[in-house]
Amino acid sequence: MVHKFTTDLTVDWCPGCGNFGILRALTMALSELKFDPEQVALVSGIGCSGKTPHYVNVAGMHTLHGRGIPFAAGIKLANPALNVIVTGGDGDLLGIGAGHFVGEGRRNSGLTILVFDNQVYGLTKGQSSPTMPMGMKTKGLFRPNILNRINPVTLALSSGYTFVARGFSFDTVQLKEIIKKGILHEGSAVIDILQPCPTYNNINTMEVYRKNVYKLEDDPSWDPVVNPGDEDELSAKFEKAYVRALEFGERIPTGIFFENRTMPGLPRRISEYVSGYMENPPATQVVSLDDGTTVVDPVETFRDKKIY
Repeated sequence: MVHKFTTDLTVDWCPGCGNFGILRALTMALSELKFDPEQVALVSGIGCSGKTPHYVNVAGMHTLHGRGIPFAAGIKLANPALNVIVTGGDGDLLGIGAGHFVGEGRRNSGLTILVFDNQVYGLTKGQSSPTMPMGMKTKGLFRPNILNRINPVTLALSSGYTFVARGFSFDTVQLKEIIKKGILHEGSAVIDILQPCPTYNNINTMEVYRKNVYKLEDDPSWDPVVNPGDEDELSAKFEKAYVRALEFGERIPTGIFFENRTMPGLPRRISEYVSGYMENPPATQVVSLDDGTTVVDPVETFRDKKIY
């Protein structure tokens, strides 16, 4: 059965916004994976991208600025069977949320993180975001940006994410396939999504991106996957991905940079120390009677449990 993953709410982003393409790619991916809406949780922070859970027919959480990742990690650890997706802007995830972004790379909880990357703070009238290059002056800025940029792909690789990719918001077919693979990947996936902001970013337009982006998968020798048993390839493929990710300008690569299948996700690592965790995780446990009386003995719960 194919479920409807769009809601009946009017989508009120600015005309021409790249968010429309991202929303379309995400709902297509969920439909093609044949998920039930109850199998998916979608978490956002604050910003234009924060509205995404309103438009997707799954359990949605519109949380605090920069805090989407830790909120989503809590959901995933409470119920590892859920497919947990984070949608956030470049300012949300790489500005105030940068510490959480790096921390999740270390945990590898199994989240799919979509970075809506337009290089500006669109909701607050076009200030430069962490991904805007130094010296760039968009129409929302009084003077050129004086801060250096963060490269989301190299930061994700350095932080330990086991699936790192980039897409373009108006290549919905490629982006849909990347999102599907990111969701199915056991560990945490970061997908940096280039998108125009027609209201405030008059430099990185849809036409500019269409001219400059190219697909890694068009190179028949490109193979970003490291499977169990091939750990000797890990360093070489990581270095190759990092070097390619530094390319940004007149030529911008899109596709999957790196996929490390040798690192188990955090839920599987927890299950090695907590028996029955995967079969009976916290979200499914009975903790009270109908009248609210607790049935949990905290002393017994933590007896002989050595979790560090």
